Amino acid sequence: MPDSKPQKIVYLFGAGATHAELANLEKDPLSEKFEKKKGLLISHVSDRVIEKAQHNQRYLRDIRMVSAVGGSLNIELLISLIESSRVRESEYKTSCLKRLVREDIESILRETKVKKFYLHKALLELHEHEKAKEKENLLGFLSLNYDGILDEAYRAVYKQSPDYSFLPQESNQTPLLKLHGSFNWEKIRIRGRIRTIQIIPIGVNKNYLHLPYNFIWNRALELLIQCDILRIIGCALSPNDTHLIDLLFKAHLERGKAFEIQIISSDKTGDKIQANYGFFPEIKRLSEIEPPLIPDTSSISNVFKTWLNYKSRKFIQEAEFKETKYLKKVIA
Repeated sequence: MPDSKPQKIVYLFGAGATHAELANLEKDPLSEKFEKKKGLLISHVSDRVIEKAQHNQRYLRDIRMVSAVGGSLNIELLISLIESSRVRESEYKTSCLKRLVREDIESILRETKVKKFYLHKALLELHEHEKAKEKENLLGFLSLNYDGILDEAYRAVYKQSPDYSFLPQESNQTPLLKLHGSFNWEKIRIRGRIRTIQIIPIGVNKNYLHLPYNFIWNRALELLIQCDILRIIGCALSPNDTHLIDLLFKAHLERGKAFEIQIISSDKTGDKIQANYGFFPEIKRLSEIEPPLIPDTSSISNVFKTWLNYKSRKFIQEAEFKETKYLKKVIA
């Protein structure tokens, strides 16, 4: 007999989720030109940032011999290596790279383009639909992204500002936990004081022990302990982010049994995650999720949109889509 209780769902978003919004607006989203100029995966951002840094002589001083731009490059790892090298002006060099990362992301996510995004909004709209609520109970969102794409979707669908869990007490809202912070956390009122909350800078060596990140990460742990399914959208679970892997590990231990981890990315990414983190027993690649949710996963250009299309059709009848604001765009 099938379980009548709704499954408890948590989402984790990575850069690939925002990249999917951009790709969804492109005529040729798999083109090298698009990825080189506008892609938001860490490899895309890394290539553009290091290319710009090549023109800064102060940055290059004493590290020119390890500043090549060819091959695969991970800017997070590079920043961490410079930080630990004790090379002259290492603080300036890493600050330069971090600034270039922010400028690069913000230059691509201009307001005129962001207004056209609808995938995140459609996902939230799906979970607000009564048919979806009968089957799934959305506990909250985790995000590794600094951008405000999910935040804007939250405001558009829920008609209120996100609950970021800056304070330990819980609210009745669905929490949006930005584990690394956000570019838009400026002039935030907390306990009656106006504050600007600094992001956890890009790099391997991150510190989450100070306010309000200790509250945010503790709340994230609570959500994961409660969840039946963690859906990871556009995130490859980089080994550089050991704190995130530790969070998932602790949640498994505290829960006392494994929760399912659904990888809403290509099967190639799913293979890597299964290989790297085989100690999590319930990792499901895209082709293994609710089989056969997506009949053929071999040639998908936008995994987020395709998965959302099939997931929506599982809950909602065709005639009902015309009454939605964002989901009808997904299935068009």
